[in-house]
Amino acid sequence: MAAFQYTALDKNSKRIKGVVEADSARAARAQLRKQYMTPLSIEEISDVKKNKQQTSGQLFSFSRKISAADLSLLTRQMSTLLQAGLPIDEVLTALSEQTEKQTVKRILLGVRAKVLEGYGLASAMDDFPSAFPPLYRTTVAAGERTGKIGPVLDKLADYTEKQHHIAQRIQQALIYPSMMTLVSVSIVIFLLIYVVPKIVAVFNQTNQTLPLATRFLINVSGFIQHDGMYLLIALIGLIFLWTRALKKEKFRRKIQGWILKIPVLGNAIRTINCARFGRTFGILNAAAVPVLEAMQASAALVKPIPMREKIEESIAQVREGSAIHVALQKSGYFAPMFLHLVASGEASGQLDLMLEKAAQYLENDVEALIQATLTLFEPLMIIVMGGIVLYIVLAIMLPIFALDQVK
Repeated sequence: MAAFQYTALDKNSKRIKGVVEADSARAARAQLRKQYMTPLSIEEISDVKKNKQQTSGQLFSFSRKISAADLSLLTRQMSTLLQAGLPIDEVLTALSEQTEKQTVKRILLGVRAKVLEGYGLASAMDDFPSAFPPLYRTTVAAGERTGKIGPVLDKLADYTEKQHHIAQRIQQALIYPSMMTLVSVSIVIFLLIYVVPKIVAVFNQTNQTLPLATRFLINVSGFIQHDGMYLLIALIGLIFLWTRALKKEKFRRKIQGWILKIPVLGNAIRTINCARFGRTFGILNAAAVPVLEAMQASAALVKPIPMREKIEESIAQVREGSAIHVALQKSGYFAPMFLHLVASGEASGQLDLMLEKAAQYLENDVEALIQATLTLFEPLMIIVMGGIVLYIVLAIMLPIFALDQVK
């Protein structure tokens, strides 16, 4: 039985969309007619490449991703139901009935249709690569192989929740500085465009020699008034060129290498990616995925190219017989505490547990760094903007003081 997306007219001639399960498209149409609906279009649910080539006139697209929050919730619910002894198809049916989001519902029914055809859960998810990331499918496949799909999904839910939490923290950390910067820049531009010219007009009537600070402010104000649009176009052009350049791996590697050397920002990026590597490696190792395969899958999630290349060199050393903590230490990116915990895990045979603790340690570092950055940014931004506004006020007041002295 397969899942089909449909567009139909109900008995009131109202266009409706939905999903129906049937053995074929013809059976799906017959099922809709029994419900007094007139089918307009029927299409089997899939997320393979052919759907990406559909024309804009079609009503459904299944290349959308499931949000991290939704994926985490689904994983947790799936783990609970599977550990309660329910079959996979019933679990997927229950989840599809539980969710209110049509995109998630269609994807779950599509996965269920593949499961009913005899595919494993991970194989069924392969038809929806944009909804279920490679790590997710690899971990589910490992859980199916070992017969521990419930506990594996439980760990996977913890992982997705943690990643979502970190992403939210980073977004929240960026919102406040971004808004404050935008407001501050807008205020300065307003002063330069509307306030400064009116005061300059008064100074021009006095024919006095203006101080250097005032002349500079007038020049900046005039430039923004007359050439500000050209500056904006130039900035947009630079952003476009920068985006194009970042698509080239060689350029991206060089830029990322420079960023990783920046004291605070580089440390944060290194810590986030090391934590991601450690937690992923721990989950896959707990799911009985071979060490080298687990390390390779974990390294693929490391975003900065220089870091990923160094970790891949470490994997090659492990393949040659080196201890994991020794190989990772040679990469130069992992914190000593992380390496000590990994070494302890190797010695005690509890590598997955130690990797989880190491990842937790690094994630706590990231949260502390974000909090410290936020704490420092607010007063720093106030000082900078206060200095700019003070300069504008002084540049305006100096000619007035000079005028009083002449009198």
